[in-house]
Amino acid sequence: PDVEPDVEELPEPTPLEIAEAAREMYLADLQRVSAEFANFRKQADKRNAEVAGRARSDVAERLLPVLDACDLAIDHGADGVEAIRSALVAALEPVGLEVIDPLDTPFDPNRHDAVVHEPTGDDTPTCQVVTEVLRRGYGWQGRVLRPAMVKVRG
Repeated sequence: PDVEPDVEELPEPTPLEIAEAAREMYLADLQRVSAEFANFRKQADKRNAEVAGRARSDVAERLLPVLDACDLAIDHGADGVEAIRSALVAALEPVGLEVIDPLDTPFDPNRHDAVVHEPTGDDTPTCQVVTEVLRRGYGWQGRVLRPAMVKVRG
């Protein structure tokens, strides 16, 4: 007694079924590659924006000595330099430059560098206040490029 198990043979797929299966496979591959490319593009755009931001920040940082030279020239009575300094600051502020000029404001160690400290004269504890700005500080898009060099009291 030779008994064959009940094995049901699968029907041969039709050419239409083969074509539809291939189409589904190609469509899935296309969707996956499209999603990967969209993610790649987002990452590349983000990296490009970061690099461009760093480049602008570097340019602004390189211009700080020029602004300092303008301030010194103005302090020594050079005529016409104020207009140049103002034009330079006006060109840089819309793209992220912030002038830190903290006269008569509370001392902030994140934005100010206290190089001179004068006592208040009494023993009452008060907050430290900037009494003189020795060198302006600058920020770029919310980040401090260089803290202001200040004299504080308190």
